[in-house]
Amino acid sequence: MALILTPEHISPLTKTHERKSFDCGHEDLNRYLREQARQDAEKRVAAPFVLTQPGDPKVLGFYTLSSSIIPVSELPEDMMKRLPRYGQLPVTLLGRLAVDRSAGGQGVGEFLLVDSLRRSLEAAQQIAAMAVVVDAKNERAESFYQHFNFQPFQKTPLRLFLPMAQIAQLFA
Repeated sequence: MALILTPEHISPLTKTHERKSFDCGHEDLNRYLREQARQDAEKRVAAPFVLTQPGDPKVLGFYTLSSSIIPVSELPEDMMKRLPRYGQLPVTLLGRLAVDRSAGGQGVGEFLLVDSLRRSLEAAQQIAAMAVVVDAKNERAESFYQHFNFQPFQKTPLRLFLPMAQIAQLFA
């Protein structure tokens, strides 16, 4: 069955979404969605968004967004020179992104990433964020993000960022 991948099928996580059968192959991400994501949403420490299909509450993929800060010293030198001389800068953290195995190989990860970037850009028009930051789970995840032009931080392995200016160009 081909999935329908439209922004209308990504929504904030609610009690009606079926999360128990979600399996992305990483138990910590499965557990997070099943046991912690709703609490994080209620406490406003993360905003989980889920992909479902019309008429089916089963979660096929999800991501979380939250506000964060980064030390300016972690950025590449050429970028540091162009930014204000603050010790830290505001960013949007793409904390988790996972796809259920049943939806693997259908472009769901890329679709969720693009949606998260679009939401981050929209939010940055109201609340400042100079980039989207991700903490890649492993080298495979790091390669996924680098494919979409995320750049590595200088001092933190597997931590990458995509400047908001580049994200704006994607949606221009």
